[in-house]
Amino acid sequence: MTSLLERFARWKRAVPCALRHIGLLPPVAPAQWLDGRFEHQHRNVDYKLFIPGHGAGRPRPLLLMLHGCSQDPEDFATGTRMNHLATELGFLVLYPTQTQKANAGKCWNWFLPQHQQAGRGEPALLAALTQAVVREHGADPARVYVAGLSAGGSMADILARTHPDLFAAAGVHSGLPSGVARDLLSALGAMKNGPGQASSGGPMRPTIVFHGDADETVHPRNGEQVAADAVAQLLAGSGHPPAHEMEGRSEGGRAFTRLTYADTRGAILVEHWRVHGAGHAWSGGSPDGSFTDPAGPDASGEMLRFFLAHPMTA
Repeated sequence: MTSLLERFARWKRAVPCALRHIGLLPPVAPAQWLDGRFEHQHRNVDYKLFIPGHGAGRPRPLLLMLHGCSQDPEDFATGTRMNHLATELGFLVLYPTQTQKANAGKCWNWFLPQHQQAGRGEPALLAALTQAVVREHGADPARVYVAGLSAGGSMADILARTHPDLFAAAGVHSGLPSGVARDLLSALGAMKNGPGQASSGGPMRPTIVFHGDADETVHPRNGEQVAADAVAQLLAGSGHPPAHEMEGRSEGGRAFTRLTYADTRGAILVEHWRVHGAGHAWSGGSPDGSFTDPAGPDASGEMLRFFLAHPMTA
């Protein structure tokens, strides 16, 4: 399977550099890595915003990236290499920061009821931040996405359910489905053993899931449930179509199984990547960041590919 990076490389070789100088391609400006602070409903959040040089002057897609416990935006951006890929595709990438004041482990509070609902807590704050960046930087409101790792992946699942009018698609890496925990004790149980209760309902957006099947921090059954919830919500009218299963091996030697679920028109709405032998780590990430598995398939590239195939539709 041709990787997203390989396709980029072929495109760049095929386009003469001279075209950029005579104005047939958008000019490339210097990339920016900005600091900011946002306040909403008596809460505030610091963030980093990556603005690529490509795509200036036209509405660009925006990706909200939610780090895992103990991480910060710089570490998460380094580990996922998301800014590198976003440079090629012209994505704005927004990285909010969770603080130790809000959670001792710097985890998003996905397991508490007050942070599982629209209009309250962290979902309200993160959605309002995203909307503010869309307005301020002229992002394309039809191409706004959310992704995260671990606690960040769990919060990404919540945001896709609580704000389906804002996020066009979601990426959940090593996370848990919304509603399987109501407190810290039930969260630890779901992390260790998989969902012990039904996940919450609510609308979902097209979803791509990555999870290592040797993850000892968040049980892989959680990833299976996130994918199953998305299939049930998005393909209810398609008679629960069977998955199309493909086995593969990454350039780093990591085996994986990719399950895809399509609607009656053949559009893939749910992808579930089982990364064999991988633990609690971002697949295909850089060793310069924490919680990464450099040997795995490129989760960042595959998520961006999936997202661009799913703009918001009426």
